[in-house]
Amino acid sequence: MKIAVGIIGILLGLISMLQSCAVATGGSITANHDLAGAGSVGVLVGLLFFVGGAFAFGLPLVSAIIFVVGSLFAFIAASSFTDMKIWAFADLILAAMAFFAGRSARAARIKASGVAQK
Repeated sequence: MKIAVGIIGILLGLISMLQSCAVATGGSITANHDLAGAGSVGVLVGLLFFVGGAFAFGLPLVSAIIFVVGSLFAFIAASSFTDMKIWAFADLILAAMAFFAGRSARAARIKASGVAQK
């Protein structure tokens, strides 16, 4: 599941950054400062998608935290740029997937080492 989270996170990050760049540019052209600012936050959310996807391969729990932070930024920007709600929920879904992937990998490591859990 770590590989799936990583690939999906990286791809969604690229798509989100492209869309947010277009929105930020459109907001700047039309002098809509709220939309331009929300587009800029969207670029940051896309970058966090990308970084979270990269961390999912080796450190899925760190990836889950990054996805949650990205989701918080996306919910903040969703007032001006409503598509950010979609990216926020996608971030939360990827955070849950990364969390459970990290938890299952940890359980497998503990089971392989033969240490009994309390």
